[in-house]
Amino acid sequence: MTPEQQTEQQPQPSAGRESAAWRPNRREIIRAGGIGAAAIVGAGLAAGPAQGQSRRAGTETTPTETTPTETELITRTIPGSQQRLPAIGLGTFMTFDSLPGRGRDTHAEIVRTFWQAGGRVFDSSPVYGAAEANLGRAAAELRINDRMFVADKIWSTGDYLWDVQHAEYSLSRSMRRLSRRAPLDVVHCHSLVNVDVVVPLLHALKKEGRIRRLGISHHDPSYFPQLASWLERGALDVVQVHYSIHTRAAEERILPAAQERGVAVLVNMPLEKARLHRVVAGRPVPDFAREAGMHTWAEYFLKWVIAHPAVTCALPATSNPAHLAENVAAMRGQLPDPDMRERMRRHLETFPGFDQIGTMPWYPEKNYPGLVSRAQEALRRRSPWWP
Repeated sequence: MTPEQQTEQQPQPSAGRESAAWRPNRREIIRAGGIGAAAIVGAGLAAGPAQGQSRRAGTETTPTETTPTETELITRTIPGSQQRLPAIGLGTFMTFDSLPGRGRDTHAEIVRTFWQAGGRVFDSSPVYGAAEANLGRAAAELRINDRMFVADKIWSTGDYLWDVQHAEYSLSRSMRRLSRRAPLDVVHCHSLVNVDVVVPLLHALKKEGRIRRLGISHHDPSYFPQLASWLERGALDVVQVHYSIHTRAAEERILPAAQERGVAVLVNMPLEKARLHRVVAGRPVPDFAREAGMHTWAEYFLKWVIAHPAVTCALPATSNPAHLAENVAAMRGQLPDPDMRERMRRHLETFPGFDQIGTMPWYPEKNYPGLVSRAQEALRRRSPWWP
């Protein structure tokens, strides 16, 4: 049996009692993002009035007048619906890709902590190695597989032009790996792969009730013109794009187009895959940011992103519970206004290395020995050329 097959042998949600493992005490809840975190667990995403700077149904993008307290979640409304999402989600690229028998406890702790803190949005992909299976296994322990808001992807071509069998199989495999019975909340055409075929297929899958929403995604700014073109003509529900305090190209066309068309925006790489933290390592958060309620660099970077009125949810990934607690803290408190966002950006531009983030390797000084890393290293040894 291959490692890939082993990762798919995950437990189904048990009919017995929920896991009696870790439950946060009051101090841990506060550290994870506020004393109200436990109250939201199991409450449902659409319950109660929206908090924070929320986008309403349709194309309206004006923030609400509600100012969240330190214990209230910052949420955004999915355009064209009444469903609210917490503004910070959980990505799984590399961080959830581990070989069988490794990292299982860490994955479970990350998912438990995120859920207890009020997090509901999870992002994954079939090309993230074992990430889908590990996320599904961790969710099964909490019996939340069908309660999560899951954004997944299809990366597929076919045996011939317009062949959709590979894409159909990809979706079915993702459902098995995630132990998911309910339709996936969002399925993206991953990195625009075979986009001319996959987007029409996603529309068909939505019409058939097999997925709830469809979208496209990319992380590389060089592909943003194509991403924007599809956003403008593809009748999409969601776009996922790379956006951070360093990489702001999405502001030029993608974010305005999403606002104009009422398309939800999920943000990948809001922390630049740990490269932002590398640049600020050893430096304190500036006083002006602390006075505005941002006590860690994670809050600084993430609140800068979710303060943009087009952004629905940011998707930082981590395998470190302490880092997760900092990330989810960004779901509470006040958000910076445009003047503060500009001040935050200018401050970082004074740091050596900030302008070089785009050329740094992802996850500096970190190691994720999963299926993706193993395959990458195998090809690196074989190939005479490497980018």
